[in-house]
Amino acid sequence: MPAPKEAEVFPFPGSSYRGPAPEYARLRAEEPVARVRTAGGVDAWLVTRYADVRAALADPRLSRAKAAGPGAPKVGGSMHTTPEMIISMDAEEHARLRKLVAGAFTVRRIAAMRGQVQRVADELLDDMAARGGPVNLVEQLTVPLPLTVIGELLGVPAADLRSFEKWARAFATVDDRSGGEESLYGLAKLSEYIVGLIARKRAEPAQDMLSELIAARDEGDRLSEEELVTFGFTLIGAGFDTTANQLANSVLALLVDHPEQWRRLVEDPGRIPAAVEELLRHVNLFATDTSGFPRVAAEDMEIGGVRIAAGEAVLLSLASANRDEEVFPDADRLDLDRTPNPHISFGHGIHYCLGKQLGRMEMEIAVEGLVRRFPDLRLAVDEGELPWHEGEINHTLTSLPVTWGD
Repeated sequence: MPAPKEAEVFPFPGSSYRGPAPEYARLRAEEPVARVRTAGGVDAWLVTRYADVRAALADPRLSRAKAAGPGAPKVGGSMHTTPEMIISMDAEEHARLRKLVAGAFTVRRIAAMRGQVQRVADELLDDMAARGGPVNLVEQLTVPLPLTVIGELLGVPAADLRSFEKWARAFATVDDRSGGEESLYGLAKLSEYIVGLIARKRAEPAQDMLSELIAARDEGDRLSEEELVTFGFTLIGAGFDTTANQLANSVLALLVDHPEQWRRLVEDPGRIPAAVEELLRHVNLFATDTSGFPRVAAEDMEIGGVRIAAGEAVLLSLASANRDEEVFPDADRLDLDRTPNPHISFGHGIHYCLGKQLGRMEMEIAVEGLVRRFPDLRLAVDEGELPWHEGEINHTLTSLPVTWGD
């Protein structure tokens, strides 16, 4: 493996919600599969072009299990995962777990939830209107909407959702300065809570996904107890944190960088579904500009004509792929009418996000509610005062003060 260039240390500086670090444009043009030195001290291959990233996401020779198991290379800047989590599994083991919950996320079942999601959003927006500005949109809408919806889907009592928010966000935190202690604390608290929740639902089953998973475990032994526990908090963490961040960052992008596009949506809310797709592509969620989850080559292989040896770490930059000019003309421009828009913000291959339709729906309903009820929404502070959580796998706003009216 060639030595990485000294300047190419991953994660690169300069990434923000506005887009990936400038270095990615150079790599796409000059070295689309590049050797980099990572913050964790391990060398890895970084893949930056759309076609290569998409193909690699679906390549079974790139193993998530080998990247999450004992002795896995620690590249830094990635969420801590454990081998029994679905995002850490390959092939048959992944398919076994995914099959158990896939029915809950079908297009038809998610469509049937629209009224429920609309109700939650309306209640939050009613409260926002009653309070009057300024309000913190993170606390008022972008976190409680997806958190409440995924909690109802899984059967988590409403009274427990705020604790889940704190622990799940801690679990998703990657802060090398603390040695990952905050993430491990979140993992421990989530596990402890889910164990107790499982015990209560065994005693009193309900019509929710966690009860269905418990039945699958107890009746068919298709889930180990450890898998059941980790599946519970994985779904909750994945079901709200990414949507919450994407929604907050998208509203910020519209209000600060593209107010003319906000006005277009106010004037024509019918554009919102297409706008959400473009916001998913354009607004950069990932702080490391990858999906956050490294892979390890299970055998010798090639990506983009570059030889990757078995055992080497591979990082796939979804943020860079979504800015590839070969696929997205004028890729750095937010174009709410962009079509086609084959972004890969939800991934691709076996780890393609199960909750993609739910996330889309939540964003559409939230944006529609905001432009309809608060057409003159604006930041209540200077952009430079916005607090961002350092050390996250995602670009995470801790507060988004907004106001409206006079």
